[in-house]
Amino acid sequence: MNEYELQRVITFLEKTRAPYLDLVPAAEPDPAWNIITHLMKERIAGRVVTMSSLIDVAGVPYSTALRRIHRMIEEGLIQKVARSTSGKSFALVAGPRLVAGYEAHARRVKAVLARTYGHRATGDDADDDYYFGGALPREDPPAAIIEQRRNKPIDLRFLLNDDNYFASMRNMWIDFRSNLASRRNFELQELPELYDRLLWNGGREQSFFDVVTVNMPWLGEMASKGLLRPLDDFIAASNINPDAFQPVVWGTGSWGGRQYGIPIYVTIECLTAQRPMLEAAKLQMPRTFDEVIAVGRALHAPEAGRWGIVWNAARGMPIAHAFMFFLGCCGGAVLDLKRAGSGYTLEGIDRRTPPPRVNDAAARAALDYMHRLVEISPPGILDMRWKEALMTFMSGDAAMCYIWSMRAARFEYDVQSAVKRRVEYAAHPAGPGGTNLSPIGGFLLAIPSNLPEDRARLAFEAISWMASAEAMRAHVKNGFPVAPGFSIVADPEAAAGSPIVRLADRLARRNQLHNWQRPPVPHYTGIERILGEEIHAALRREKSDAAALVDAEAAIARLIRTADEDAAVPVGRDL
Repeated sequence: MNEYELQRVITFLEKTRAPYLDLVPAAEPDPAWNIITHLMKERIAGRVVTMSSLIDVAGVPYSTALRRIHRMIEEGLIQKVARSTSGKSFALVAGPRLVAGYEAHARRVKAVLARTYGHRATGDDADDDYYFGGALPREDPPAAIIEQRRNKPIDLRFLLNDDNYFASMRNMWIDFRSNLASRRNFELQELPELYDRLLWNGGREQSFFDVVTVNMPWLGEMASKGLLRPLDDFIAASNINPDAFQPVVWGTGSWGGRQYGIPIYVTIECLTAQRPMLEAAKLQMPRTFDEVIAVGRALHAPEAGRWGIVWNAARGMPIAHAFMFFLGCCGGAVLDLKRAGSGYTLEGIDRRTPPPRVNDAAARAALDYMHRLVEISPPGILDMRWKEALMTFMSGDAAMCYIWSMRAARFEYDVQSAVKRRVEYAAHPAGPGGTNLSPIGGFLLAIPSNLPEDRARLAFEAISWMASAEAMRAHVKNGFPVAPGFSIVADPEAAAGSPIVRLADRLARRNQLHNWQRPPVPHYTGIERILGEEIHAALRREKSDAAALVDAEAAIARLIRTADEDAAVPVGRDL
């Protein structure tokens, strides 16, 4: 049981206890209940509990509360934690035995509710197989899925990305009220493993999964290898409306004039900063590379344990993404794409991969900026992946952070966030020769090409529900700012509750959201791998910038030439 579930169980218990206290006004206070519940709630919220505050919530006279608390300390249910080096100041926390016992109690409460409300058979499911969730979509799940689950022992199987959004989606399906699936029907993998599993699944005679998620830049490879089923016929007969999506977003699921994926969420790479730090130093949110460096240097204080900025700079995928995004901010692109306005267009590359272009003035400016970012970053930034970067900023130890908006949602909704309601969000600052824009990323829901027809139809029913406006509104209310459709962005309730949704709306209206920075060509993962090595070598000073860019361009050119020669042999099936 995670902290969000535990928090909801505590709220449920408090609400069910309130009618009893109304019924019996003369009932004596229960100091143990009050003390334990307060300790658990404050533990989840990450707040300090003092002796005086715990006495106040006990609901009994001072001396009685004090004796009860001291007895619980002696029994090890409550522990003292020093708050100063002198030891004179201390906080009170729930001890391990109390935490374990309370969580066991919460699981039993959850199980009783699931069996009563969700009609689960006792003993058939472990309590972790379903979820004690928050908001559910008002729109009922497809009748075909409910009927199939009721009458047949076979459940749909999902391959999803391992992040907080897809964990929320899984929880929506396994919520004890919906009773649609079990946790065992879902496999969540981080990006490298997800990519490998997609290739593995495509090589099977029959697909193991019914619904799979595809990282947007992978679509060209997955579709050209015949691993995905075209969805045009299903879409035509469904209630999915392509016009409800922003065109750049809907286009992320298209390849060769056919639709292979339904956008399920969009995430925006943006710059964030701690507003109080900016205000205290009388600084503005930076809009250019030079301003980022100036603000970072002004707020960089290693001696105080504070860093100017954190970003995804580890070898491989993280540094490759950063380079491609910064390159776009300098007016460049990783491939020789056709110009369109202030950026580029992906039209015309469905069957052809343009030559690389990573050894020019824009690339040199991007790499120079990355060197300067390292100087105002924590030690070890070149080994720091997104989780470490997120936690560093979320704990308040960095002034700025480059991060995907989906991950930045934790700044506002994580119970342990120290920067809640203190974060400013903005598009990527512009580099030399470029403009302010933000790359979009995210995932597509797709159906494997080797899935039998009857299961494919059921899988699309599931996709239709998962991608419905009602489901996405429910996710926004649960703290996940996804807005692939105009209807969600325009939802006043969603926009009012999330500064990230407001950012997405503002950038979309200004045409500052683009996906050409990571072109979804069949050779994309190879390009990413090459950049992940060469750019990292330059930042580690193992190569000069000039040598790294020359070598990267030559390696990408060889990759494209070799891969095009081998393209006649598909990995999967072409429908």
